[in-house]
Amino acid sequence: MKLYRAFATVGGLTMVSRVLGFVRDILIAAALGSGAVADAFFVAFRFPNLFRRLFGEGAFNSAFVPLFAKRLEGEGEAAARSFAEEAMAGLLLVLVIVSGLAMLAMPWLMAVLAPGFIADPAKYDLAVRLTQIAFPYLTCMSLVALLSGVLNSMHRFWAAAAAPILLNVVLISSITLAIALGYAERAEAGYVLATGVLLAGIAQLVMLWWATKNAGLDLRLVRPRYTPGVKRLVELGIPGLVSGGITQINIVVGTIIASLQAGAVSYLYYADRLYQLPLGIVGVAVGVVLLPDLARRLRAGDRAAAMDSQNRSLEFALLLTLPAAVALLVAAEPIIRVLFERGAFLAADTPKTAYALMAFAAGLPAFVLIKVFQPAFFAREDTKTPMYYAGINMAVNVVASIAFFFLFQTLGLMPHVGIALATTLAAWVNAVMLFATLKRHGDFEADQRLVRNLPLIVLASLAMGGLVYVLTGWLAPQLSSAATLGVRVTALAAVVVAGMIVFAAFIMATGVLGVAQLKRFTRRRG
Repeated sequence: MKLYRAFATVGGLTMVSRVLGFVRDILIAAALGSGAVADAFFVAFRFPNLFRRLFGEGAFNSAFVPLFAKRLEGEGEAAARSFAEEAMAGLLLVLVIVSGLAMLAMPWLMAVLAPGFIADPAKYDLAVRLTQIAFPYLTCMSLVALLSGVLNSMHRFWAAAAAPILLNVVLISSITLAIALGYAERAEAGYVLATGVLLAGIAQLVMLWWATKNAGLDLRLVRPRYTPGVKRLVELGIPGLVSGGITQINIVVGTIIASLQAGAVSYLYYADRLYQLPLGIVGVAVGVVLLPDLARRLRAGDRAAAMDSQNRSLEFALLLTLPAAVALLVAAEPIIRVLFERGAFLAADTPKTAYALMAFAAGLPAFVLIKVFQPAFFAREDTKTPMYYAGINMAVNVVASIAFFFLFQTLGLMPHVGIALATTLAAWVNAVMLFATLKRHGDFEADQRLVRNLPLIVLASLAMGGLVYVLTGWLAPQLSSAATLGVRVTALAAVVVAGMIVFAAFIMATGVLGVAQLKRFTRRRG
């Protein structure tokens, strides 16, 4: 496998998905703003979106991929297919039962998911109905995750990485239809979007099923049985889901607390979407590609190659993440203004969303480091250690979210920003614990190249951030609400391009990355 080419495949398709996601969110912001319908839909969408990220972006694969890859390489394709069919049958049975019970109990569960909505019965009832419509997406995405694990283990990354594009295409079509029908800021728009979520899940499942069949593994639906393989999957899978998806679980916790503040759910959602762009492109690409790569190398006893993969993955992640984090911190408000400020999304909503984005951006490197460090545990079939750390992470997030929310409220600050800061704090705690454990066990050692390049990447990011700060101040009139959309877009594009040029020039001049290295990376075999 060509490691860097795989990163580029997954990252490139994820970037397409995230760009389409921005188009989707721009349309939703224009149609719904931060009102009651927007809050209700985002709570309803949070659960299926949570499971899309939990399963579709690697957390489920933390347990399934090492077990499937072991059978594929050690026992052959027939044994691997049999294990995948057993896992699929058991997973489907559990999901149908859980989904049915959850949908029936949603009128009561919503009191836990969004307690702040209780004071507004109309918003509460709308959130319940929209969640019930969208909830079957969970089943679709869980099966998509299993099929993605099969394809990734066979070095076929494109289909799984491209599947989320369907979600955004369907939702863009849905919100466009709602706007055309005159449903802006009305409950009907929420129903159209929730139905779109369900249809997108079905479309992704069909796409992955077809891709798996074309790969030579035509999986059949068999009778569920609790075989030794399924038992081992459960033993690894539950801790893997908790540890691999803790960032998303923390966001759900934040949503619950944010429901106590009008509009806060929407502010956090829009901010989350922005910092998820680099996290998706870099973190997901590394997490999806690195796990099967490490699992194969460790099974072959090639520790040196496994260590090299970890070092290059960390270098690749920080090379793209650090400048993104600095840019989001420095230029949060103009970015929000250009992307979202129109229609129902008012000028007053921009700073409230921008401060949340700044708080999330401070934790972006930590979120990506977690994606880099966790596969080193999962590849060794150790899902419990990351789960314990995820538990600490969640405890820190819950306590800090509640404390910061009410502290900020008492001080007259924006309470929802405290929730974003708590998520960032918890992510850094998790990343540090994972790194310290790998270091202590000798499972990660920074090589000479990483030690040399990391400080240079930090300096390049700071240089870029300084330029962005100066340019956004100089172009403040062109980036203000008073300027036309075309002028704002042009000014922001100029700032982004200038920052990228400075960062790239610094990286190339200092030898962190060169033209020859870029060519070699595309040819390098893992």
